Amino acid sequence: MTVMQTTAGTLAPNATRTDTCAAPPRRHPRPDGEDRYTISEVVAFTGLTAHTLRWYERIGLMSHIDRSHTGQRRYTNRDLDWLDFVGKLRMTGMPVADMVRYAELVREGESTYLDRRELLESTRRDVLTRITELQDTLAVLDRKISFYGDAGRSGEGERTR
Repeated sequence: MTVMQTTAGTLAPNATRTDTCAAPPRRHPRPDGEDRYTISEVVAFTGLTAHTLRWYERIGLMSHIDRSHTGQRRYTNRDLDWLDFVGKLRMTGMPVADMVRYAELVREGESTYLDRRELLESTRRDVLTRITELQDTLAVLDRKISFYGDAGRSGEGERTR
C-alpha cells in the first residue's frame, strides 16, 4: 500500500510486483490467520478513534471491512498496515480527497500503477517543499536561540530584533 518497490531488483517480463513499505511494518499483535480485531482493539493499537475508523470506511478510504455474524467489524493485519500507510499520508498533508482517490486506484488494481505513482510523486514534491520551509524556519530559530544565549551571558538584550 505504499510506493512500489520490486522485491527482486529488475523484474523479468512475467514477474509480479509487490507493494511494500520502505521501512519495515510495525509488528502485528496477532499472526496472519488469527488476525481478527474488533474496532476497540484497532483503536487501542492505532490511536485512531472509532469515529475516525467508521468515517474512513464511510468515505471509501478503507476497503470493505469484514463483519462478524453479529455485524461487528473485524479488522485484519492488512487493514492495520493500510491504516499505518494512511497515517503516513496524513502526515504529508495530503488532502483527504487525494487519499480517497489513491484508495480507489488501489482497489482498481495494477492498471492504475502509473496514476498512483504520479499522485505519490506529487505528494513527495509537496513534502520536500515543506521540509525546505521547515529547515529555513529551524535556522531562524537557531539564530535567535544563539543570540539570546549570547545576550544572556553578556547581559545585553535584543532591542530591535
